[in-house]
Amino acid sequence: MAPVQSTVQFPSSPAFAPEAGEHWIEPLKDGGHVLIRPLRAEDRERERAFIMRLSPESRHFRFLAQIKEPGEALLDQLMTIDQRQHMAYVALAHVDGELQEVGISRYAACTDPGECECAVTIDDQWQHRGLGSLLLGHLIDKARANGFNTLYSIDAAANTAMRELARELGFSTSRDPDDSCQVIHRLSLV
Repeated sequence: MAPVQSTVQFPSSPAFAPEAGEHWIEPLKDGGHVLIRPLRAEDRERERAFIMRLSPESRHFRFLAQIKEPGEALLDQLMTIDQRQHMAYVALAHVDGELQEVGISRYAACTDPGECECAVTIDDQWQHRGLGSLLLGHLIDKARANGFNTLYSIDAAANTAMRELARELGFSTSRDPDDSCQVIHRLSLV
C-alpha cells in the first residue's frame, strides 16, 4: 500500500483535492472511493461531527462508555497525533457535496515497550464496505514501521463487527480477564 502522491479521479466519485504527504485514494467494495491520510489539527471539527453522527451503539463500542457528545478534553486527546507514539488515519469521502470524515483508525503507545493500543471506528452508513480493513491495514503498517511489536484492541464482547475484522486481519481474541463483557484482540507485528 504505497502512498499516492497525486490526485486520482474516478468517474463514479468526485475528485479529491490535491494532497501533500502520505495519503491513499482507496476503492471500497461498493465501487465508491475514500481518501485516507493522517489526521491533522484542522480536522478537529470533522472529528467532532463524525462522533456526533455515530449511533449510540457505535459510540459505546468506540469509547466503551455512553457519551452524548465529545467534550473539549476528549477532542484534545483524540487530536494529539505525533505520527510515532500516537497515530491516526482519517477516511474522508464526499457526502452531499461536503468532504466528511467517514472512518478513523488510531493507535497510542502503551507503557509496555513495543505495544500500542488501537481502535477503528466507521460511520454507521459506511460500514460493511471494506473501510475498516483499509484503515486498520494502514495503521498496522505504520505501527510496524514505527517499531511496535504488538497491536491490541480492547472491545465490547458484543461488537461482532470488530471481532470479524480482527479475525480477518489475523488478530487473536481472548476474554478480558478484568471484565467479562470485553475482549482483547491482539496482533503480533514481528
